[in-house]
Amino acid sequence: MNLKPLGNRVVVEPIEQEEVTVGGIVLPDTAKEKPQKGKVLSIGPGDRDEDGKRIPLDVKVDDVVLFAKYSGTEIKIDGKKILILRESDLLAIVQ
Repeated sequence: MNLKPLGNRVVVEPIEQEEVTVGGIVLPDTAKEKPQKGKVLSIGPGDRDEDGKRIPLDVKVDDVVLFAKYSGTEIKIDGKKILILRESDLLAIVQ
C-alpha cells in the first residue's frame, strides 16, 4: 500500500475484536462493535502554524492507537479496511 495522508491525518488499520465472547458465544459480523483500536500505517506531515512551519504529529508509524468510535473515513485497499483519521480523532496511544 502506498497511501500518504495530507496535513494532520493518519492512516490506521483497525484491529478487529474477538469473534468469540468470554462465555464462548460466537458473534456474527452484524453484532460486532466497530473497532476502536488500530495500528498506524502512515502519517501526514502535520499542520502548519501561523508562521507556516510544520507542527509534527504526536503519533508515529506502528503505534497502536485508540480512536473515537465513528470517526474517520473508511476505505478498502487490497481487501483490507483502512481508516483515514485526523490526529484530533485519536484518543490515546496504547503503550
